[in-house]
Amino acid sequence: MNTNEYTQLKALLSVQKNIVIVPHINPDGDAMGSCLGLYHYLIKLNHNVSVVAPNDYPEFLKWLPAEDTVIKYDSDQEKAHAVIEKAHLIFTLDFNSLSRIGAMQAALEKAEATFVLIDHHQQPDAYATFVYSDVSMSSTCEMVYHFISNLKDVDKLDNVIATCLYTGIMTDTGSFRFPSTTATTHRVAAHLIELGAQHSEIHNKIYDSNSWSALQLLGCALSNLKVLPEYNTAYITLSSEELDKHNFKKGDTEGFVNYGLSIKGIVLAVIFIENKQEGIIKISLRSKGGFSVNELSRQHFNGGGHTNAAGGKSDLPLNDTIEKFISILPSYKNALNR
Repeated sequence: MNTNEYTQLKALLSVQKNIVIVPHINPDGDAMGSCLGLYHYLIKLNHNVSVVAPNDYPEFLKWLPAEDTVIKYDSDQEKAHAVIEKAHLIFTLDFNSLSRIGAMQAALEKAEATFVLIDHHQQPDAYATFVYSDVSMSSTCEMVYHFISNLKDVDKLDNVIATCLYTGIMTDTGSFRFPSTTATTHRVAAHLIELGAQHSEIHNKIYDSNSWSALQLLGCALSNLKVLPEYNTAYITLSSEELDKHNFKKGDTEGFVNYGLSIKGIVLAVIFIENKQEGIIKISLRSKGGFSVNELSRQHFNGGGHTNAAGGKSDLPLNDTIEKFISILPSYKNALNR
């Protein structure tokens, strides 16, 4: 967005409006942190604001300020449709294609509202009037901070907004260790702490609230870990039976894929999780250096994301998906061995 567009949006926000904020399906810390951070900011501007999530999110995010106001589309479509139909502005956060909101897609495509996109993933679709897209950013939460700053409203930031935004920056940077973490990211995080974000408490709520069954599931995942040294690749599989055995709940497998990437010499790490309810294999990919899992996922697994972190899916059975994955690795051998 340029200066003129910020001026236009500032003018729109100067008059009370009905506003809907939408994260992607299966929202993570960055999606919910950015949505709720923006929610609290817009409430301060006296707007009528609703966050509408396509579906539920992990238990470890259910302490975020005003989380209890979030409308879940999959369980309350009537209420969701009502606020979407009345919306003057719709903000879409942490995704850049309406295909990333599942069953909500049709409702947003019919909406007459003005759309605002804030996102850091590659290759955004052209559906929004106002587009703030920057793939160099660590997180959408960092972008919301800059968005508010560019609207000349830094003085509106408080400890509640800071808590939401710090949560998403921390989770999407892997606790500030991923390559997308910049000096500016640290400066933003420092300001959020100065505003009252309790960084240690936030970390504990996100990462130190595991159930015993979730740790047992991690043990199962690690026992399934396979290494393909000729491709500097590691992958994990989890079947639906294994998930059921360990009482899987949404969010339990968060970060599992990073264990493969922690092995010395590994450039590509992938986890394949069978979802019988949706009839798909959910895939998370991580990489080091210049190897693009975004390109790999887009070409082979109906997904995408960032250079070093992406997601995808497969309609094939679990074993067939693994076979497909292994079969494509020879074409990436040179890139994986640089």
